[in-house]
Amino acid sequence: MNYDSLKLGNQLCFPLYACSKEIIRKYKPFLDPLGLTYTQYIALMALWEEDNLTVKALGERLYLDSGTLTPLLKKMEGQKLIKRIRSSEDERNVYIKLTEDGNLLKDKAAAVPEQIGRCFSLSNEEVLFLHQTLHKILKQI
Repeated sequence: MNYDSLKLGNQLCFPLYACSKEIIRKYKPFLDPLGLTYTQYIALMALWEEDNLTVKALGERLYLDSGTLTPLLKKMEGQKLIKRIRSSEDERNVYIKLTEDGNLLKDKAAAVPEQIGRCFSLSNEEVLFLHQTLHKILKQI
């Protein structure tokens, strides 16, 4: 039997996993001064783009389940970055709304993408290709 398909170096998932983990680690020195984890940062980016999302919609945008998202949102609420507001029409729906502090953090975080970009030697074309390819994969999952 040929076991080449089981070699770690032949897996698509492994370099994606390792890159993701290492890229997220690169964010730490830029996010620590803002008091944010990477997951909090991406949640804020989604809310800066479209505020007042339901927990469900935010989870779908971030590819996070409620078991991961709920404690994250509780912590962010404790940091006074967001408010969780239960719908008066349907109590099962909880909306996430940025606070003034959450909105103000956007200006401080504006430099993070450029700072991260300087960590890698990729051309604009390579970044665009990678971005498009990864989104194509996500749409198929």
